[in-house]
Amino acid sequence: MTGKKREAEPAYQVLSNQLRQDIAGGMYDNGAKLPTEAELSERYGVSRQTVRRAFVDLVAAGIVYRVPGRGTFVNESGGRYLRQQGSIQDLLNLSTDTTMEVVGALTRRVDVEAASRLRLDSDVVYTMVFRRIHDEIPFVLTTVHLPEDTARLVLNAPEVAAGAVSTYTMIGLLEPHLDSPISEAAQSITVDAANGLDSAHLGCTEGHPVLRIDRLYTDAAGVARELSVSHYLPEHYTYRVTLQRA
Repeated sequence: MTGKKREAEPAYQVLSNQLRQDIAGGMYDNGAKLPTEAELSERYGVSRQTVRRAFVDLVAAGIVYRVPGRGTFVNESGGRYLRQQGSIQDLLNLSTDTTMEVVGALTRRVDVEAASRLRLDSDVVYTMVFRRIHDEIPFVLTTVHLPEDTARLVLNAPEVAAGAVSTYTMIGLLEPHLDSPISEAAQSITVDAANGLDSAHLGCTEGHPVLRIDRLYTDAAGVARELSVSHYLPEHYTYRVTLQRA
């Protein structure tokens, strides 16, 4: 845990990143107990408070869980990307630990099905294809369809050009330009098979099982602003939702 780049980071963040790498690299098996705060404090030369803050970071990311009186354990997701999602803000927060790489620039096209799902009067949409990467591993390929008036808000943004790499999400790019904020994402989840694009950009074989998640984003005025169709590699991604009694 040395180097100029890491020296600029808070100590807890450096430790958190190190533990993430250790878990993803297989140092700790699924369900394994992590070293204690005292052990990690001595090993890395940091305070127990720093270790405790790093654990809080890992718990929030869903990578580990804590059992009072017993210790801290690796979640069954292992090194797969995991994020608990239950709000629009959770979707925006994808930008905090993943990058977006555009493999197909935002382009005008005719797509009857996408236009129908966006509730448009015409068949014209703007479409972009990108993959998201976590710890240098691509884990999802997403095709985004936008109404023409929405697309024009970001059409010249460098983040939507072919080959662009950024930490943005599409709704994160769009929302500052909208009169009404995104207030709803209607979501459907199913199983699909990887196609040629998935194979080329996710490194899997065609026909490989993928988790398909479709989301239709609507603003506070009830206008459909974005339709996304995402193919996630199940070996690199875990989707978790917590249900609570009303």
